[in-house]
Amino acid sequence: MGTPRRFTRAAAIGLAATLLLAPAAALPGRAAQQPIKVGFVYVSPIGDAGWSYQHDIGRKQMEKALAGKVQSSIVENVPEGADSERVIRNFASNGYKLIFTTSFSYMNPTVKVAQQFPGVTFEQATGYKRAKNVGTYNARFYEGRYLTGVIAGKMTKSNVIGYVAAFPIPEVVQGINAFELGARSVNPKTTVKVIWVNSWYDPGKEREATTTLISQGADVVTHHTDSTSVAQTAEEKGVWVLSYNSDMTKYAPKKQLTATLMQWGDYYTKVAREVLAGTWKSTDVWGGIKAGMIALAPLNPAIPAPVKGLVAERSREIVSGKLQPFTGPLIDNTGTVRVPAGKAMTDDEIQSMDFFVEGVQGQLPSKS
Repeated sequence: MGTPRRFTRAAAIGLAATLLLAPAAALPGRAAQQPIKVGFVYVSPIGDAGWSYQHDIGRKQMEKALAGKVQSSIVENVPEGADSERVIRNFASNGYKLIFTTSFSYMNPTVKVAQQFPGVTFEQATGYKRAKNVGTYNARFYEGRYLTGVIAGKMTKSNVIGYVAAFPIPEVVQGINAFELGARSVNPKTTVKVIWVNSWYDPGKEREATTTLISQGADVVTHHTDSTSVAQTAEEKGVWVLSYNSDMTKYAPKKQLTATLMQWGDYYTKVAREVLAGTWKSTDVWGGIKAGMIALAPLNPAIPAPVKGLVAERSREIVSGKLQPFTGPLIDNTGTVRVPAGKAMTDDEIQSMDFFVEGVQGQLPSKS
């Protein structure tokens, strides 16, 4: 597999020419068809763990599976907003036929640029706006969250669990609620304390929030942020951590119980194949454990065997459809019945979730 092109944010934003890759010279015996150029826009540094790291693992898997047919480039640590629009447009302007934009607030810039480049295929992660040449994709993070909640509910002694959260959007709210539902399914005494850091990636704020949660009695912590800071802080403070995005055992070798893993490689390969074959069509993909987009990292040996067995059983039930975490009776933390007994939330209802379930402390910011 060829070495990926990597660009600093300053170079990518300030100099469009940096993104221009000269066409490979024709070599004797080389196939006439050149590989298509595929661009990836990452919201945080790739590093060696976290959200962007997992997407980059998927990119590498795609390149290996389609060796000689695709040539990928990356721009990491791109802020959501005007900067991202410039990076996306630079890719489209310089011959990229497939562009993956991998963060929620890249949605509007992606759609805007796509209107100007109808011959380019765009795939936007975690958003909901589509167009003829814009597809969306996401993973059912909440399935992994429910399973890690089961572990947290069994492993906590204080019954207080800390949750470092990025932004109060449905994707994050789903995770918080599924986590507490999983915990309460095995330990009705649990409560989840949430601290919002209003950033996907801010190691300093994530560390501060984790420290605060531990001071408030949390003996298990988790996060919906991108850095390894929560895992590192948990290891230092001696509390259990359930990591997110990728396996962070390197940063919490003793205290990580497991991690919810995002697995994008099969999807990236599938989309690239469709673009190469001219069969790609705009769709909305939302895959979970069954689709191979969500998995758990190896479980810590400290987890008792019966708990490991329970987690495996619940995972099988999610795959079979027997277990849907958001099935009633579902009561919010004000005592209001949100989902009656015997009814499960629809995908549309889950994707617009705007309440905390019973056991989650606090309230969501007002929409007004």
